[in-house]
Amino acid sequence: MSKIQTGKGRASGRVTLAEVAAHAGVATMTASRAISQPDMVSPALRARVEQAVAELGYVPNRAARALASAQSNVIVVLVPSLSNAVFTAVLAGIQDALDADNYQILIGNTRYSDAEEEKLLSIYLQSNPDGILLSGLSHSKRVRQMLAASHVPIVSMMDLASEPEQLSVGFSQQRAGYTMTRYLIDKGHTRIGFIGAQLDERVLKRAEGYRKAMDEAGLSDPRLEIMVGDPSTIALGAELLGRILASAPDCDAIFCCNDDLAHGAIYQCQRRGIAVPEQLAICGFNDLPASAWMNPSVTTIGTPRYRIGFEAATLLRTVIRGETPAATRIDLGFTLMARESA
Repeated sequence: MSKIQTGKGRASGRVTLAEVAAHAGVATMTASRAISQPDMVSPALRARVEQAVAELGYVPNRAARALASAQSNVIVVLVPSLSNAVFTAVLAGIQDALDADNYQILIGNTRYSDAEEEKLLSIYLQSNPDGILLSGLSHSKRVRQMLAASHVPIVSMMDLASEPEQLSVGFSQQRAGYTMTRYLIDKGHTRIGFIGAQLDERVLKRAEGYRKAMDEAGLSDPRLEIMVGDPSTIALGAELLGRILASAPDCDAIFCCNDDLAHGAIYQCQRRGIAVPEQLAICGFNDLPASAWMNPSVTTIGTPRYRIGFEAATLLRTVIRGETPAATRIDLGFTLMARESA
């Protein structure tokens, strides 16, 4: 039986840079420059190398290039969800900021799990990334140890670090929670409930802001809080509305930690014949696209998710290049979107 001939002369079957150079009739160094630094070779030589690459089906060996240059052109991005519209917008900003430099992005979904974050980071660090973008500031001891040992530049997203040497881009989650609660208090509400789900660090900080405003106004009551670890969904918002009204039937406003919970709460009010906002004001957080088109439209906190991703990636690029950033802590703020529901 005859052997299948690959024409590549090696067990791996992978075309080498030397073969590309030979096919193009140039030195291996010239072929390397034509691929990685095309501006350093003449258009004629570059065209010959590009033709050889196309004819042979050559794929550059990223690992070998990283070893030779001490750079991988890889950026690791860890987010807690790939289905949540909040983080898809952040990823879009990152992609747009990094496209010009041809960075490859390794995206990991931690699923709000410390164990998953540890596993992903241990795998991705093997790629010798040039930088890492992380969601939030709270990480397990193991993750902190791996990050410290890697000596890789890191930018935290969605929140603001208190230490000036820690790079971060986002806004104060606690301040945003306080601002929304204060808005409801100023509107005359005195029995303001808080619905929290998922209970990640950002939700917990929003709850801290809510409690601070309620304490200052002398309105605190533990019966007004419902906190569950379940993922935030419209269905959960409908369910939790029933639970909070059962524990505090005189509740006159509800601050939902996410817009999808607010949507579910409004739908449930409509099913129960509860007028929003006349009988019960409802507000959310993050200003998801549907919130402006709900009936009633949802009062919420607008967050600059795309800009957070873009500015965080831009800050990381600056540090990778060895440049000193103009700021290490970039506060992009938030916007209270006062609409019909509260």
